[in-house]
Amino acid sequence: MAFQHALPAIPVSCGAILLDEGGRLLILKPTYKKGWTIPGGVMEADGETPWEGCRREVAEETGLAVASGRLVVVDTRGAKKDEQLGLRLLFHCGTITAEQAASIRLQETEISRHRFVAADEAQELLRPRIARRVAAGLAATSTVYLEDGHPVDGVGTGAP
Repeated sequence: MAFQHALPAIPVSCGAILLDEGGRLLILKPTYKKGWTIPGGVMEADGETPWEGCRREVAEETGLAVASGRLVVVDTRGAKKDEQLGLRLLFHCGTITAEQAASIRLQETEISRHRFVAADEAQELLRPRIARRVAAGLAATSTVYLEDGHPVDGVGTGAP
């Protein structure tokens, strides 16, 4: 009988960078945790793909239908005493129109407010891990790999 390894159960979350016509980032104020965040959340365990999870979470939290995106960040959140290892994917979903921005309808049980802010202000308002991830995503010209929001020596975006 062959030795069987246990497969890891790693939570995956998917977030979205959404900009308004002025280039400002959409951020959300959750009701259930401190600080500001971006649209997104945990992938469902029913076979949902990361892109499907991103689109579903954006729709649930803001009422916006995201039609396209580009994977800009793959980030791992290191395991800590009270947290397990997690995988965080960030999609850049482009610019929404003023009409779309005006149509935002928040998921009131989870989101109390939303704002569009400049990238530098977002860095001050977002929780540090998310701020690092978003900064990398806004600057990315290709997909970047991070660990806890930080670049990793030896892992780049160019050819080896």
